[in-house]
Amino acid sequence: MLDKVGATLGKWEQTGITGKLYEQIRGKYDMAINQYNEACAEYNRQLNAYNAGLRQYQNAVARLDQGSQAYRSNADNLAQASKQIAEKQNELGKAVSQAGKQVADGVTQLIQGQRDIDKAETEYQSKLAEFNAQKPEAERKISEAERQITLAEEKIDNLTVPAYSVSGRREGLTSQGYCVYMVIEGIVAKLADIFPIFLYFVAALVTFSTMGRMVDEERTNSGTLKALGYGNADVMLKFTVYGFTVYGFAASTLGTCIGVLAGHTLLPLIVAHAYSAGFTMPDIMLKFHPWITMAAFALAWISAVVPAWLAASKELREKPASLLLPKPPAKGSKILLEHFPPLWNRLNFTHKVTARNIFRYKTRMFMTIFGVCGAVSLLTAGLAVQSSIGQIGNRQFEELIHYDLIVAEESDTNSAQREEIATTLKGKTVQSSTAVRYEELSKTAGKENDKQSITLLATDDAYNFNEYLTLRDRKTHQPQILVNNGAVISERLAEMLNVSVGDTFTVNDENGAQRTIKVAGISEMYIGHFIFMNAQCYEHVFGDQYSTNAYMVRLKDHSNANTERQGAKFMKLAAVRGVVQNTTQKNMVSTIVGSLNQIMEVLILVAVLMAVVILYDLTNLNVSERIRELSTIKVLGFHTSETTMYIYRETILLSLLGILAGYGFGEWLHRYIITEVPPDEVMFDPAISWIALAAPAIVVAVVLAVLGWIVYRQLETVDMLEALKSVE
Repeated sequence: MLDKVGATLGKWEQTGITGKLYEQIRGKYDMAINQYNEACAEYNRQLNAYNAGLRQYQNAVARLDQGSQAYRSNADNLAQASKQIAEKQNELGKAVSQAGKQVADGVTQLIQGQRDIDKAETEYQSKLAEFNAQKPEAERKISEAERQITLAEEKIDNLTVPAYSVSGRREGLTSQGYCVYMVIEGIVAKLADIFPIFLYFVAALVTFSTMGRMVDEERTNSGTLKALGYGNADVMLKFTVYGFTVYGFAASTLGTCIGVLAGHTLLPLIVAHAYSAGFTMPDIMLKFHPWITMAAFALAWISAVVPAWLAASKELREKPASLLLPKPPAKGSKILLEHFPPLWNRLNFTHKVTARNIFRYKTRMFMTIFGVCGAVSLLTAGLAVQSSIGQIGNRQFEELIHYDLIVAEESDTNSAQREEIATTLKGKTVQSSTAVRYEELSKTAGKENDKQSITLLATDDAYNFNEYLTLRDRKTHQPQILVNNGAVISERLAEMLNVSVGDTFTVNDENGAQRTIKVAGISEMYIGHFIFMNAQCYEHVFGDQYSTNAYMVRLKDHSNANTERQGAKFMKLAAVRGVVQNTTQKNMVSTIVGSLNQIMEVLILVAVLMAVVILYDLTNLNVSERIRELSTIKVLGFHTSETTMYIYRETILLSLLGILAGYGFGEWLHRYIITEVPPDEVMFDPAISWIALAAPAIVVAVVLAVLGWIVYRQLETVDMLEALKSVE
């Protein structure tokens, strides 16, 4: 058996495929051989002992005769030795049998183990190739993870305690749309408080002149009624009740019905359209307002009956004989200009007549001046407001602010994240950038006592700072210099806080701590509240070392679409806390400007129509009342153009006075609108453009020219003999 196993192991060894299993079987085989050799050696020893005992036995037999006692003892020893030899032979056989069995089992295990080894070797080679292929990526991930851990540890070291604040709906990130909506709502509300009253007085003025003219036309009838014995009260009823019912009531009621209908439908739709320009809103719900409607009818009826009553009561003081005659011309008197001989003596005859006529018809003078003043003031205010709000966007983002974005860093950025921002800032879409200190401060102030957001920009490079912001005085355009002992603030912030150069004010920083700042200059700025300072001033105010945490960025493409696109690109960076885009403020201004423009267009249209109605009514009234005087002038040899200018020169002079007065009142109205209407963070340009001054004068001049041509045609065809007939 051992020989077979040895032969098998020999063949195995010749194949050259050996391993741990071969070594184990080889070890067991060698152990069995050793045990076999030991058993053979023991057998030989026992055999030698047997032979020695046999010799002793033989010797004993030879000496048998010498003594039986020694013989028995040797016989027992011989038997014992034979027994031991048998036992050893038995053990040797068992050992040889067991060794053979173990060798056979080992061979079987060896074959199966070799198969397992081959399979394991194949799998090992496959896994080794996979390991070698994935090892570089794994090492890279491990290296990246270690770097991220290092950066995270650095970021943790830079973490600061967060500060929390509570904001209302007029404050915070989502307040912009609400504030803009409230601005437009305030515009409509404030204009609604002014113009209905103003327009009512204009309408009352027209109604007053018309009803007064109606009473004058009924002068002869009034004298006839009094001559027939009717009392003043009875004649008064004719004008205040019957005449009012027939003419005043019908006209005022019809006009009021049209106005109420337009006021409940057309104007609300125009205002809703102004709102919808910048907001997503539900359809407007038209409602009936009974109290306003009742007030409109009451005021209309009062405007129709009161002038008639006043004119009639004045005429009925005269005697019937006087009432049966045409109304005499107004009594002339010495006017104010005659008290200044150097001026009066320099006037020619026509101009002196014009001056006397102006002061002779004082009621018509004031009505003309007031009417033209109202139209011009509305035109001036409307055009001036349009100019004030239309230019702030261009001035803010073209003349004053030259950056497109402010990219603010997180407070816990690490070196790798800052490098990522630096790489992006060097991209091909960025024209230039500069590092600044950016903070959002707050101050509770304003008309609504809101928490105002104030942008702080501090720099340690004042020279390059001018490439991104122009700090200048609005009136003189004098540059505002950043100094060490004070800050430059925006003009709207200075107005809201009521501070000037040299004053101090307090603001709250991002942690809620109060900081006191001295005003070193006030800069022109129309949108937003700003504070500008240098690094030394920042360290003095905040008691902390100056460090940059943001970048002002100028893009090569300044369009809104590109600005929003680049802002979104910066927001994807992990180190960026936020991006301030000018497009938000531009959209806000665009919404306000669009809404105000629509309202101002309605206002301008009303003003133009009012100028036409007032001048036409007063001119027609002036001609009809003075037709006998004008016919006399023509009979005396005046040409039609001279006759027209004889009466129309008064209208022109009074219109000029009305234009001057309208400029003053329009400037006040413009100042009121731009002061009360804009939100706390927006300032309208208080300057009045030349268009706002030139356009009203041009409109009035055109209306006067058209009406002058109408008067000329009317005087050219007038029947002088019929006009000069006496009623006596």
